[in-house]
Amino acid sequence: MTATVAALDCGTNSTRLLVASGGPGGALEELDRRMVITRLGAGVDARGALDPAAVERTLDVLRGYRRVMDEHGVERVRASGTSAVRDAADGDAFLAAAAEVLGAPVELLSGDEEGRIAFAGATADLDAADGPFLVVDIGGGSTEFIVGTTEPDGLVSVDVGCVRLTERFLHSDPPRPEELSAAISVTEAHLEDVVRILPATREARCLVGVAGTVTTVAAVELGLHEYDRSRTHHFRLTRAAAEDVFRTLATEARADRVHNPGLEEARADVIVGGCCVLVAVLRFFGADELLVSEADLLDGLARSLIS
Repeated sequence: MTATVAALDCGTNSTRLLVASGGPGGALEELDRRMVITRLGAGVDARGALDPAAVERTLDVLRGYRRVMDEHGVERVRASGTSAVRDAADGDAFLAAAAEVLGAPVELLSGDEEGRIAFAGATADLDAADGPFLVVDIGGGSTEFIVGTTEPDGLVSVDVGCVRLTERFLHSDPPRPEELSAAISVTEAHLEDVVRILPATREARCLVGVAGTVTTVAAVELGLHEYDRSRTHHFRLTRAAAEDVFRTLATEARADRVHNPGLEEARADVIVGGCCVLVAVLRFFGADELLVSEADLLDGLARSLIS
Protein backbone atom coordinates (compact mmCIF):
# COMPACT_ATOMS: atom_id res chain seq x y z
CA MET A 1 0.00 0.00 0.00
CA THR A 2 1.35 3.42 -0.98
CA ALA A 3 2.07 5.89 1.81
CA THR A 4 3.11 9.53 1.88
CA VAL A 5 6.19 9.95 4.07
CA ALA A 6 8.53 12.72 5.15
CA ALA A 7 12.21 12.61 6.02
CA LEU A 8 13.99 15.49 7.74
CA ASP A 9 17.67 16.03 8.41
CA CYS A 10 18.84 18.66 10.90
CA GLY A 11 22.46 18.77 9.78
CA THR A 12 25.42 20.83 10.87
CA ASN A 13 25.13 23.13 7.87
CA SER A 14 21.63 22.68 6.43
CA THR A 15 18.13 21.60 7.39
CA ARG A 16 16.43 19.48 4.74
CA LEU A 17 13.05 17.95 3.96
CA LEU A 18 11.96 15.23 1.55
CA VAL A 19 8.29 14.37 1.07
CA ALA A 20 7.74 11.24 -1.02
CA SER A 21 5.28 8.46 -1.68
CA GLY A 22 5.87 4.77 -2.18
CA GLY A 23 5.15 1.28 -1.00
CA PRO A 24 7.18 -1.76 0.13
CA GLY A 25 9.68 -2.78 -2.52
CA GLY A 26 8.79 0.12 -4.79
CA ALA A 27 10.60 3.23 -5.91
CA LEU A 28 10.20 6.52 -4.09
CA GLU A 29 8.22 9.18 -5.89
CA GLU A 30 9.49 12.58 -4.83
CA LEU A 31 6.70 15.04 -4.04
CA ASP A 32 8.67 17.88 -2.45
CA ARG A 33 12.32 18.46 -1.56
CA ARG A 34 13.64 21.49 0.29
CA MET A 35 16.90 22.68 1.79
CA VAL A 36 17.74 25.75 3.86
CA ILE A 37 21.22 26.52 5.17
CA THR A 38 20.66 27.15 8.87
CA ARG A 39 24.21 26.51 10.18
CA LEU A 40 22.99 24.69 13.29
CA GLY A 41 26.55 23.67 14.05
CA ALA A 42 28.03 27.18 14.00
CA GLY A 43 30.58 27.41 16.81
CA VAL A 44 29.80 23.98 18.28
CA ASP A 45 33.37 22.78 17.74
CA ALA A 46 34.72 25.62 19.89
CA ARG A 47 31.94 26.04 22.46
CA GLY A 48 30.63 22.51 22.80
CA ALA A 49 27.09 23.89 22.73
CA LEU A 50 24.57 25.06 20.15
CA ASP A 51 24.24 28.76 19.42
CA PRO A 52 20.74 29.99 20.45
CA ALA A 53 20.37 31.98 17.22
CA ALA A 54 21.25 28.89 15.16
CA VAL A 55 18.72 26.84 17.11
CA GLU A 56 15.98 29.39 16.47
CA ARG A 57 16.85 29.57 12.76
CA THR A 58 16.55 25.81 12.51
CA LEU A 59 13.31 25.61 14.50
CA ASP A 60 11.80 28.32 12.32
CA VAL A 61 12.61 26.29 9.20
CA LEU A 62 11.12 23.18 10.82
CA ARG A 63 7.89 25.09 11.47
CA GLY A 64 7.68 25.81 7.77
CA TYR A 65 8.44 22.18 6.94
CA ARG A 66 5.62 21.09 9.27
CA ARG A 67 3.22 23.16 7.19
CA VAL A 68 4.53 21.59 3.98
CA MET A 69 4.05 18.11 5.46
CA ASP A 70 0.47 18.95 6.41
CA GLU A 71 -0.24 20.21 2.88
CA HIS A 72 0.91 16.88 1.46
CA GLY A 73 -0.98 14.78 4.01
CA VAL A 74 2.15 13.08 5.33
CA GLU A 75 1.36 9.86 7.19
CA ARG A 76 4.80 8.87 8.53
CA VAL A 77 7.76 11.00 9.57
CA ARG A 78 11.39 10.23 10.32
CA ALA A 79 13.56 13.12 11.47
CA SER A 80 17.18 13.11 12.54
CA GLY A 81 19.95 15.19 14.05
CA THR A 82 23.56 14.44 13.17
CA SER A 83 27.08 15.70 13.90
CA ALA A 84 26.38 19.11 15.47
CA VAL A 85 23.72 17.69 17.78
CA ARG A 86 25.97 14.75 18.70
CA ASP A 87 28.77 17.14 19.69
CA ALA A 88 26.67 19.66 21.62
CA ALA A 89 26.17 19.36 25.35
CA ASP A 90 22.67 20.77 24.91
CA GLY A 91 21.80 18.51 21.99
CA ASP A 92 18.99 16.79 23.89
CA ALA A 93 17.26 20.12 24.50
CA PHE A 94 17.35 20.86 20.77
CA LEU A 95 15.94 17.42 19.92
CA ALA A 96 13.07 17.98 22.34
CA ALA A 97 12.30 21.45 20.92
CA ALA A 98 12.45 20.14 17.35
CA ALA A 99 10.16 17.23 18.20
CA GLU A 100 7.62 19.63 19.70
CA VAL A 101 7.64 21.74 16.52
CA LEU A 102 7.32 18.74 14.22
CA GLY A 103 4.91 16.72 16.33
CA ALA A 104 7.21 13.72 15.80
CA PRO A 105 10.33 12.32 17.50
CA VAL A 106 13.72 13.51 16.26
CA GLU A 107 16.40 10.83 16.42
CA LEU A 108 20.02 11.46 17.27
CA LEU A 109 21.87 9.35 14.71
CA SER A 110 25.31 7.99 15.52
CA GLY A 111 27.95 8.33 12.83
CA ASP A 112 27.48 4.64 12.00
CA GLU A 113 23.70 4.95 11.68
CA GLU A 114 24.07 8.07 9.57
CA GLY A 115 26.48 6.27 7.26
CA ARG A 116 24.34 3.16 6.83
CA ILE A 117 21.24 5.18 5.97
CA ALA A 118 23.18 7.41 3.56
CA PHE A 119 24.58 4.31 1.85
CA ALA A 120 21.08 2.93 1.35
CA GLY A 121 19.96 6.19 -0.23
CA ALA A 122 23.02 6.65 -2.44
CA THR A 123 23.18 3.12 -3.85
CA ALA A 124 19.48 2.29 -4.25
CA ASP A 125 19.51 2.96 -8.00
CA LEU A 126 23.08 1.84 -8.77
CA ASP A 127 23.97 -1.42 -10.54
CA ALA A 128 25.49 -3.84 -8.04
CA ALA A 129 27.80 -5.06 -10.83
CA ASP A 130 29.62 -1.72 -10.55
CA GLY A 131 30.41 -2.30 -6.86
CA PRO A 132 31.80 -2.49 -4.35
CA PHE A 133 31.06 1.17 -3.72
CA LEU A 134 32.76 3.60 -1.38
CA VAL A 135 30.18 6.19 -0.41
CA VAL A 136 31.68 9.40 0.96
CA ASP A 137 29.21 11.64 2.79
CA ILE A 138 30.86 15.02 3.42
CA GLY A 139 28.83 16.88 6.02
CA GLY A 140 29.29 20.03 8.03
CA GLY A 141 30.86 18.44 11.08
CA SER A 142 31.74 14.90 10.03
CA THR A 143 32.40 12.75 7.00
CA GLU A 144 31.21 9.15 6.70
CA PHE A 145 32.96 6.48 4.62
CA ILE A 146 30.80 3.45 3.86
CA VAL A 147 31.94 0.51 1.72
CA GLY A 148 29.79 -2.27 0.31
CA THR A 149 27.81 -3.44 -2.68
CA THR A 150 24.16 -4.04 -1.85
CA GLU A 151 24.63 -3.57 1.91
CA PRO A 152 27.33 -1.80 3.93
CA ASP A 153 30.23 -4.10 4.72
CA GLY A 154 31.78 -1.51 7.00
CA LEU A 155 31.87 2.17 7.79
CA VAL A 156 33.87 4.83 9.56
CA SER A 157 32.83 8.34 10.64
CA VAL A 158 35.52 10.98 11.14
CA ASP A 159 35.34 14.51 12.53
CA VAL A 160 36.10 16.54 9.43
CA GLY A 161 33.50 18.54 7.51
CA CYS A 162 33.03 21.85 5.73
CA VAL A 163 31.98 23.82 8.82
CA ARG A 164 34.41 22.20 11.25
CA LEU A 165 37.46 22.72 8.99
CA THR A 166 36.43 26.28 8.16
CA GLU A 167 36.07 27.24 11.81
CA ARG A 168 39.31 25.53 12.83
CA PHE A 169 41.66 26.52 10.03
CA LEU A 170 40.31 28.85 7.33
CA HIS A 171 40.33 32.24 9.02
CA SER A 172 41.53 34.48 6.18
CA ASP A 173 39.58 35.73 3.17
CA PRO A 174 40.66 34.16 0.91
CA PRO A 175 42.33 31.42 2.97
CA ARG A 176 46.12 31.57 3.12
CA PRO A 177 48.05 28.64 1.57
CA GLU A 178 49.20 27.48 5.01
CA GLU A 179 45.59 27.41 6.24
CA LEU A 180 44.55 25.26 3.28
CA SER A 181 47.52 22.97 3.83
CA ALA A 182 46.60 22.52 7.49
CA ALA A 183 42.98 21.63 6.64
CA ILE A 184 44.06 19.10 4.02
CA SER A 185 46.76 17.61 6.28
CA VAL A 186 44.27 17.04 9.09
CA THR A 187 41.90 15.39 6.64
CA GLU A 188 44.68 13.14 5.33
CA ALA A 189 45.50 12.06 8.89
CA HIS A 190 41.87 11.02 9.35
CA LEU A 191 41.97 9.15 6.03
CA GLU A 192 44.91 7.12 7.31
CA ASP A 193 42.65 6.08 10.18
CA VAL A 194 39.85 5.22 7.74
CA VAL A 195 41.94 2.72 5.77
CA ARG A 196 43.52 1.31 8.90
CA ILE A 197 40.11 0.63 10.44
CA LEU A 198 38.44 -0.32 7.17
CA PRO A 199 40.98 -1.69 4.64
CA ALA A 200 38.16 -2.58 2.22
CA THR A 201 37.89 1.11 1.34
CA ARG A 202 41.01 0.61 -0.79
CA GLU A 203 39.27 -2.13 -2.81
CA ALA A 204 36.16 -0.19 -3.83
CA ARG A 205 35.60 0.01 -7.59
CA CYS A 206 33.35 3.08 -7.57
CA LEU A 207 33.65 6.20 -5.41
CA VAL A 208 30.26 7.82 -4.76
CA GLY A 209 30.02 11.31 -3.28
CA VAL A 210 26.94 12.69 -1.54
CA ALA A 211 25.77 15.85 0.25
CA GLY A 212 26.14 19.57 -0.34
CA THR A 213 29.87 19.97 -0.88
CA VAL A 214 29.96 17.34 -3.61
CA THR A 215 26.80 18.48 -5.40
CA THR A 216 27.92 22.12 -5.21
CA VAL A 217 31.32 21.38 -6.75
CA ALA A 218 29.52 19.48 -9.51
CA ALA A 219 27.16 22.43 -10.07
CA VAL A 220 30.09 24.87 -10.25
CA GLU A 221 31.91 22.62 -12.71
CA LEU A 222 28.74 22.47 -14.82
CA GLY A 223 28.27 26.24 -14.54
CA LEU A 224 24.64 25.93 -13.46
CA HIS A 225 23.06 29.37 -13.17
CA GLU A 226 19.97 27.60 -11.78
CA TYR A 227 20.41 24.48 -9.71
CA ASP A 228 19.24 21.37 -11.57
CA ARG A 229 19.35 18.05 -9.69
CA SER A 230 18.84 16.15 -12.93
CA ARG A 231 22.16 17.55 -14.18
CA THR A 232 24.19 16.88 -11.05
CA HIS A 233 22.72 13.45 -10.14
CA HIS A 234 25.12 10.77 -11.39
CA PHE A 235 27.41 13.39 -12.90
CA ARG A 236 30.95 12.03 -13.12
CA LEU A 237 33.18 14.59 -11.43
CA THR A 238 36.78 14.04 -12.47
CA ARG A 239 39.60 14.60 -10.05
CA ALA A 240 41.07 17.21 -12.41
CA ALA A 241 37.76 19.11 -12.44
CA ALA A 242 37.44 18.96 -8.65
CA GLU A 243 41.00 20.30 -8.27
CA ASP A 244 40.22 23.10 -10.72
CA VAL A 245 37.07 24.14 -8.86
CA PHE A 246 39.00 23.99 -5.57
CA ARG A 247 41.76 26.26 -6.92
CA THR A 248 39.22 28.75 -8.21
CA LEU A 249 37.13 28.94 -5.03
CA ALA A 250 40.08 28.85 -2.61
CA THR A 251 41.90 31.77 -4.25
CA GLU A 252 38.89 34.09 -4.38
CA ALA A 253 37.61 36.28 -1.57
CA ARG A 254 34.07 35.46 -0.52
CA ALA A 255 32.74 38.59 -2.26
CA ASP A 256 34.06 37.25 -5.57
CA ARG A 257 33.43 33.57 -4.88
CA VAL A 258 29.67 34.07 -4.66
CA HIS A 259 29.54 34.96 -8.35
CA ASN A 260 30.50 31.45 -9.46
CA PRO A 261 27.44 29.84 -11.14
CA GLY A 262 26.36 26.81 -9.14
CA LEU A 263 27.47 28.16 -5.74
CA GLU A 264 24.69 29.13 -3.36
CA GLU A 265 25.62 32.33 -1.52
CA ALA A 266 24.83 30.86 1.91
CA ARG A 267 27.37 28.09 1.27
CA ALA A 268 30.15 30.40 0.04
CA ASP A 269 31.91 30.75 3.39
CA VAL A 270 32.27 26.99 4.02
CA ILE A 271 32.61 25.52 0.51
CA VAL A 272 36.41 25.81 0.55
CA GLY A 273 36.52 23.75 3.74
CA GLY A 274 34.36 21.14 2.04
CA CYS A 275 36.62 21.20 -1.01
CA CYS A 276 39.59 20.47 1.25
CA VAL A 277 37.90 17.22 2.28
CA LEU A 278 36.88 16.36 -1.28
CA VAL A 279 40.26 16.85 -2.92
CA ALA A 280 42.04 15.13 -0.03
CA VAL A 281 39.79 12.08 -0.52
CA LEU A 282 40.34 11.98 -4.29
CA ARG A 283 44.11 12.34 -3.87
CA PHE A 284 44.38 9.83 -1.04
CA PHE A 285 42.43 7.08 -2.81
CA GLY A 286 44.00 7.84 -6.18
CA ALA A 287 40.54 8.15 -7.75
CA ASP A 288 40.25 9.51 -11.27
CA GLU A 289 36.62 10.45 -10.76
CA LEU A 290 33.73 10.44 -8.33
CA LEU A 291 30.10 9.63 -9.09
CA VAL A 292 27.92 12.43 -7.71
CA SER A 293 24.67 11.28 -6.09
CA GLU A 294 21.80 13.55 -5.14
CA ALA A 295 20.30 10.63 -3.20
CA ASP A 296 21.71 10.39 0.31
CA LEU A 297 20.75 10.27 4.00
CA LEU A 298 17.41 11.96 3.35
CA ASP A 299 16.43 9.39 0.74
CA GLY A 300 17.57 6.57 3.01
CA LEU A 301 15.41 7.89 5.85
CA ALA A 302 12.41 8.08 3.53
CA ARG A 303 13.00 4.56 2.19
CA SER A 304 13.10 3.20 5.73
CA LEU A 305 9.51 4.41 6.20
CA ILE A 306 8.11 2.38 3.28
CA SER A 307 10.24 -0.79 3.48
